[in-house]
Amino acid sequence: MAELLQPRVMPLGPGVPDVKMLDKLRAMTPEQVFNGRPIFDEAMAQAALSGIWLYHDYLDESHIISQSINTSTGSFWHGIMHRREPDYSNAKYWFRRVGRHDVFTPLAEAAAELTAETTETRLVHLTSEPAWDPFDFVDLVEKASDEGGELERLCVEIQTREWWLLFDYCWRAATGK
Repeated sequence: MAELLQPRVMPLGPGVPDVKMLDKLRAMTPEQVFNGRPIFDEAMAQAALSGIWLYHDYLDESHIISQSINTSTGSFWHGIMHRREPDYSNAKYWFRRVGRHDVFTPLAEAAAELTAETTETRLVHLTSEPAWDPFDFVDLVEKASDEGGELERLCVEIQTREWWLLFDYCWRAATGK
């Protein structure tokens, strides 16, 4: 499992699938991912698997899993995948289906922390509100993907934190921790 989660930078766009990991990803089972821990919530276990595929830039595989999870969390992974595709309007559709999510509060806090020193004014609205706005973030990612620079760097950092927060949420829910 640790090998599947080695630190890496996930681009805002689709990225390039990590072919060195493909065999490990294909062989991945919930039992392996959760290190033999009992799984209490199968949908959350599947959501974590969707996230791992996405982590390695296998958007299609992640998509297949996330669209079969009819929960707020499945929609969250689905929205991230479409944002990275990039299909921004479809990402917003899936984020509307998310509604309010438990990860939004720590994500808003993380985004504020990550951008505390920036002079990038377009991030002020995103980080000045106590609640996370996934629609604003989709818009910022679209701009950052076009422009690059400081905005892109910060959006990549926020997206990385988003991935880890959502994965941890799925892990804990799946294992009952």
